Amino acid sequence: MPERPPQVSTLDVVAAMRQSEAATPPSDEQLSRGGFFEVEERAVPGPEGKPDVSLPTCPPAAPKTAGPRPVLHCAHGGAMVIGNNPTGVDLVPDWTRDLDAAAAPAEHRRTPQHPYPAPVENAHTGLVWTAEHAGEFCGAPDRIPVARTSAGDGPTAAAALPARDRKGPRPIGQVPMTPILDDRNNTLSARQITDRGVRDRLSNETARTAPLGEPHGGPDVPAYTAPAHVEDLSAPPPASIDDGSTETSRDKANAYTPQISATASLAELHI
Repeated sequence: MPERPPQVSTLDVVAAMRQSEAATPPSDEQLSRGGFFEVEERAVPGPEGKPDVSLPTCPPAAPKTAGPRPVLHCAHGGAMVIGNNPTGVDLVPDWTRDLDAAAAPAEHRRTPQHPYPAPVENAHTGLVWTAEHAGEFCGAPDRIPVARTSAGDGPTAAAALPARDRKGPRPIGQVPMTPILDDRNNTLSARQITDRGVRDRLSNETARTAPLGEPHGGPDVPAYTAPAHVEDLSAPPPASIDDGSTETSRDKANAYTPQISATASLAELHI
């Protein structure tokens, strides 16, 4: 029988994966794509009493057009237990280069050391700061989409909720990709996909328990950390949701898309 691949399933595995990430960060040359982007590390004041939020700004060094440009706001993936901004930023330039856009990815504190609401509050803090300071790096404060893959979509999608409820900036759109939107792990796709080693049922269970602890899977889960629990989804940003036919998140994405459409906001789903 083939050896089972390592998973984000226990805290000792998580610790080893974090050490590996810290030992092999991408270089400045890689992050800037050979100088195509100007990458500047920012320390954004965190929520009251909490540490600053790492948020590098990444505008194109030689933009194709003059004037303010869209700014992609996102958070790194990693099941909320691993990942960091260097690894998250490493993917973002490939999404923004062809669009002549800038990026501002916020680093969220990792669970379980920093449980809910830490990841969501960090993403929301980054969104508010980006809207307020976009002009400093040729960004347009009214053209900020939010996007990310995997668990990073939980904080970034959820960041739009406190922004709405606190009368903050409204993202121009959202692009969740294989998003972890729920904590219940109870769909057919979640039950089907097991023993894969990554993004399977066990990994999901660990990823959703880490930020929530005992309330995980129960009726008292805060909507900000699991957007599928939202009862009032009014005024959501338009959404383009991407998922895979063999992803545990597939069925929740199928359910979440018509919820957005029902609010008269635009929504499309790609499987």
